[in-house]
Amino acid sequence: MWPTFRIPQFKTPQQEDTKLRCPETPRRRSILLCSLFVSVLISAISFEACSRKQAAAPDGAALFAKRCAGCHDANSDMRAPAPQDLHEMSKAAIFATLDTGRMRWEAKFLTKAQKTAIADYLGAPEVSTAEEMTGFCARDTDPPPNPPGWAGWGVNPQNNRFQPGLAAGLSREDVKNLRLKWAFGFPGAAATFGQPTSYAGRLFVGSEDGTVYAIDSATGCLWWRFKASDTVKTAVSVGNRGTAAFFGDTNGYIYAVKVSDGSLIWKTHPDPHPAARITGSPLLLGNRLYVPISSGEEGAAADPSYPCCTFRGSVIALDSTSGKQVWKAYTLEEIPKPTRKSSQGVQYFGPSGAAVWSPPTADLKRRVLYVATGNNYSGPPTASADAVIAFDLDSGRRLWSRQFTPNDLWNAGCVAEKKDNCPQEIGGDFDFGAPPMLISRADGRDILLLAQKSGSVYALDPARSGALLWKTQIAKGGPLGGIEWGGAASAEQAYFAVSDYNFDHPLLGGGLFALDLRNGNPAWNVPPPIPSCIGQVGCSPAQMAPPTLIPDVLFVGSLDGHLRAYDAQDGTVLWDFNTARDFQTKNGVKAHGGGLNGAGPTIVSGMVYVNAGYTNAMPGNVLLAFAAGR
Repeated sequence: MWPTFRIPQFKTPQQEDTKLRCPETPRRRSILLCSLFVSVLISAISFEACSRKQAAAPDGAALFAKRCAGCHDANSDMRAPAPQDLHEMSKAAIFATLDTGRMRWEAKFLTKAQKTAIADYLGAPEVSTAEEMTGFCARDTDPPPNPPGWAGWGVNPQNNRFQPGLAAGLSREDVKNLRLKWAFGFPGAAATFGQPTSYAGRLFVGSEDGTVYAIDSATGCLWWRFKASDTVKTAVSVGNRGTAAFFGDTNGYIYAVKVSDGSLIWKTHPDPHPAARITGSPLLLGNRLYVPISSGEEGAAADPSYPCCTFRGSVIALDSTSGKQVWKAYTLEEIPKPTRKSSQGVQYFGPSGAAVWSPPTADLKRRVLYVATGNNYSGPPTASADAVIAFDLDSGRRLWSRQFTPNDLWNAGCVAEKKDNCPQEIGGDFDFGAPPMLISRADGRDILLLAQKSGSVYALDPARSGALLWKTQIAKGGPLGGIEWGGAASAEQAYFAVSDYNFDHPLLGGGLFALDLRNGNPAWNVPPPIPSCIGQVGCSPAQMAPPTLIPDVLFVGSLDGHLRAYDAQDGTVLWDFNTARDFQTKNGVKAHGGGLNGAGPTIVSGMVYVNAGYTNAMPGNVLLAFAAGR
């Protein structure tokens, strides 16, 4: 048996003498004993150092295969990024996601060293400081005076995504001559999320690693950047007389920063639930910021040891000057309570869910705020899931609600290997990812449009507590089917792009519909073009991204990486740009395009801005700007 030694604390040469000495022994003890002591001590030190080195360097590839690969598979129904997409992300971004970001629950049993090993295995090398600091604007550049803007997710609080002619600055003929003007790369990213916001000559956009950028709209040079705590999926809302920019991140924080330099004004975490996140863009009206709250708990339920589920969706009104809460309204009025236990003794809860994934919609005439909700995560089922709910804009009082798919119980446990958390009776996961659209028809009547992942489009009467006017089925629907993120509408027609993404048959899906607002009848529909990326992982004709409408022209993105402009009268393709390629960027970051998904194009003053690259599609990390040229 080896003796136990206390390892001495060595000091620097500037401190006391550091020579290794034998303990004092009686002279009768031989020098051999001292030599043996030194040999054993050195062996013990070497053994411990070796053990520490081995403990500090776990195998990242093996850890990923054991703990992560089951969800992060290109063909998995878990909707998590595939390994090839994760390899595009920076090591720092992956570690932050595991340690403090949206995957912190899934990584709760990993040590810091293990998280670091996974990040080292997956992540791309960090971008050099010199590369990050290129592309800044000259400080004597002045923004144009009072230009048109697009200061949030929708060009207006009604979320109809219709940019009028003068503000758009593009005619049907101009569209045919659109050319790439500049590109901006997001360092260490594999996906793009937030829709760009245009205000006073600057473009504001968030990124996968949580950095928010202020970019010159005309040239693509960089004004400033701000680092949030995690991924920023929301659009940036600009207000307070043009002095402040507001956005949320997937850790559930809301930020207000100065438009002039990006410095922090205030930061708040409006929902205390540990899985709360903000994916829908906040809506700014005067001095009120209306924030939709969603969560990552639906995904956390893939772990059978997770006590699913206690989250309730909500919308929160904040004072835009201070960030203090004015009111909060839950989508589920019932408080989750203990329900059943798993075979391992894990206590489950319900009801839960009804997250608000999309931006709120404002009815200024009636002083009403509309939100569309997601499915229930756990039972019992409620009438507020898969619904539209109307709240009083000033007080948050619930006015009315209308449900479209009862008994839609679903969470990620339903597609996990161990399905303990899956509800006993599951639904189709037909929640709403698209916000309501408030439209004033050509005949003067207001209608509220809802588009669902089930493939159905509904028209409601906002003057009669959401009475149904018509319903039209335009797609098959499914967990990644139907209408994912939104539509666009004029006074006569509404336009919806179809997803119907199919994991087993990647060349299925897609399509574009124009509906007559008087009765919901299709005015026209066109199938998707055949993808040019056949054989590439993530390639699909599915059209998940929300379209953007200008007079006579509809812009629609596709998972195959193409941004297309369609004739709004008959669906003829007028212009087509393939983003799935490499780009030389203004900020010197290596960048390429990919699938177009969660964010639609922003169109202002003759410019078209769009993000390319998305999770569970072809990866990408670029913001593109187009202008008409000959």
